[in-house]
Amino acid sequence: MPEQNLYQIAITAIIVKDGKYLITRRAMQKKKWLGKWTVPGGKLERSDYESLPKDTVNAWYNILERTVRREVKEEVGLEIKNIDYLTSLIGEYGADVPHSLIISLIADWDSGEIKLQEEETDQYAWVTLEEAKNYELIHGIREELVMAEDYRSGKRGDWKRNND
Repeated sequence: MPEQNLYQIAITAIIVKDGKYLITRRAMQKKKWLGKWTVPGGKLERSDYESLPKDTVNAWYNILERTVRREVKEEVGLEIKNIDYLTSLIGEYGADVPHSLIISLIADWDSGEIKLQEEETDQYAWVTLEEAKNYELIHGIREELVMAEDYRSGKRGDWKRNND
């Protein structure tokens, strides 16, 4: 019998406004990483595409963009634009779904004021890369912010462990 792969798919957004990045603190009632800082995002849901007409005979397009826009709007109340790919990872986070594919995108703030979805996040900050060092970030997020900074200056590269 072939091995069954159970993957959860999540999409996150590093949002840029006035040269700063939006980070949010996970609510204290969350199951994982409670009180740690991260970037907005969430799970791909069938409703992100299933009720929409297909763009071709058998496919929906721009699903990552649609999903991240929905998640950002739900979690922090913002509209985003200029969405682009940054990196991806497979994480091992629990027994219910052994592996999560997380796709990290970068986007510009478009409009709106922060309005936190309290069951998800309880604080937010707009930070520079240097200021982000003062927050207890989930492992890997600092490196993604470094990638975002490089991206904004025209450099593209792979995720690399940061030792500072």
